[in-house]
Amino acid sequence: MQLKGYSQQTIASYLNSIQSLSKHYNQSPNELTSDQIRLFIQRELIEKQISQSYINQLISALKILFVQILHREWDHIAIPRPRLQKKLPVVLSTVEVERLLHALSNLKHRTLLYVAYSSGLRLGELRALKLSDIDSSRMQIRVVQGKGNKDRYTILSQKALEQLRFYYKYFRPSVWLFETSKGVAMSERTIQQVFKNALGKSGITKTVSIHSLRHSFATHLMEQGYRLRSFSSYLDINPFAPPAFIYMCSSMR
Repeated sequence: MQLKGYSQQTIASYLNSIQSLSKHYNQSPNELTSDQIRLFIQRELIEKQISQSYINQLISALKILFVQILHREWDHIAIPRPRLQKKLPVVLSTVEVERLLHALSNLKHRTLLYVAYSSGLRLGELRALKLSDIDSSRMQIRVVQGKGNKDRYTILSQKALEQLRFYYKYFRPSVWLFETSKGVAMSERTIQQVFKNALGKSGITKTVSIHSLRHSFATHLMEQGYRLRSFSSYLDINPFAPPAFIYMCSSMR
């Protein structure tokens, strides 16, 4: 999986899935039949009520193991994939986003969430940001090796830039945009905790995570009349974003 370029998070998830199968039968996966695997998946889905996305992840992990490592045939009929449920993400309104950001008195934490929302970043992308990724001359943020191991550019709003400059004066990070006192990038768990604390202080009761800021970012763009598909593909292939895209998130209601 490393040779194929899988992320460490995906590798860990796949290994955990295979390990759970082995522990259930107390056998090596190589000794299991298709019926045993199918029954295990059915048990996870029905008895444990595991999500369908997790089941698909489990099947993908097992397919890599059996086909590419153990060189066994994969029976698509005995081990079908469940249909994925299509659910609308829970998003925050612009008023709720503002409440969330102002709930934090810690300058670093507030700036962290400000950048996450205003640029539509994923958790891993936010954590991996470096000072060199901020391009104030073109009002862009460079995302290095994001989802799918792809580089891309996203917008840097004027107000986010002002917030970053204010933050930099006080913290003076050296390499990573959001560093710990030891000079290393903040962990994903710490960032998630920052969001959880902000959520609690803001009084917002919606069931959301830090990834919801990305969903909210996309939703608010569409509400402003932007075609999200065109917007995303444009920034993925063209490092020179037009002013209309750059400044559309420059203010908050």
